[in-house]
Amino acid sequence: MDNPFVIFGLEVLKVTGIQLLGVFGIFFFLGFLLSLFQTWTNNNYMRAFGWKGVLWTAWIGTPFHELGHYFFAKLFRHKIEKVALFEPNAETGGLGHVEHSYKKSSIYQTLGNFFIGAAPMIFGVGILTLLMYFILPNGKEIIAMLLNARASLTTLSQTIPDVFLMIFAKEHLTSWYFWLFLYISFAISAHIAPSKYDRKGMWSGFVWIVIIMLLVNSTALLLRFDITDYILHSAGYLNVFTAIALYALVMSILHYLFTLFIITPLRMMKQARN
Repeated sequence: MDNPFVIFGLEVLKVTGIQLLGVFGIFFFLGFLLSLFQTWTNNNYMRAFGWKGVLWTAWIGTPFHELGHYFFAKLFRHKIEKVALFEPNAETGGLGHVEHSYKKSSIYQTLGNFFIGAAPMIFGVGILTLLMYFILPNGKEIIAMLLNARASLTTLSQTIPDVFLMIFAKEHLTSWYFWLFLYISFAISAHIAPSKYDRKGMWSGFVWIVIIMLLVNSTALLLRFDITDYILHSAGYLNVFTAIALYALVMSILHYLFTLFIITPLRMMKQARN
């Protein structure tokens, strides 16, 4: 362990791991939970109503899901071959798709695969943020509160309960704007998670993110400069994303409970009577 090259290599791996965890850890964790509840919810709808049961949210959620893919595919200069924002197919179970190709020799385009795969979650959170800002009467105050709490996850965790109280304020319950926002939130949250196919395509891009960070950290440490604090401080701006993603997760959980305790029993009672 006295070998300076081994010590240096371990230090590069250590700081890179901390940075990756700080920037992407919560993203992967929330994405996993959103995908889990999305699958469970859709399974409940399919058991109750058949394949068409998912369409009452898919007609809104799927176009935003696919628009996310389209936006990031264009941003990373992929060739768009076909776009279907909402094209339900009972045989394949597909609801929409964006077909694209890229030059494998291009690091930029290959790196883009990560963001294209993660796009439904990134884009969906962005849309929910805009809807919250423009539809809810106190939306501007909610976003401002989240921005002020971006310094750390601890500060954010202390702010989130107040945010939810502001969203579900008593005076909102009599406003059709709130119920419209709630329904769209259900619809987007039900289709916000990257699909199995999306997740598979993300890894080639993530590999390049890791390689680039290893190279950057190697150079920085050779110059006796640790950029970890800078990266983790910059990642604080992602706390707003985290908060809205948590809102989407809560909507997904409520949606799942709705299908579990209301939709499924009602369907079973109807089938029993028939």
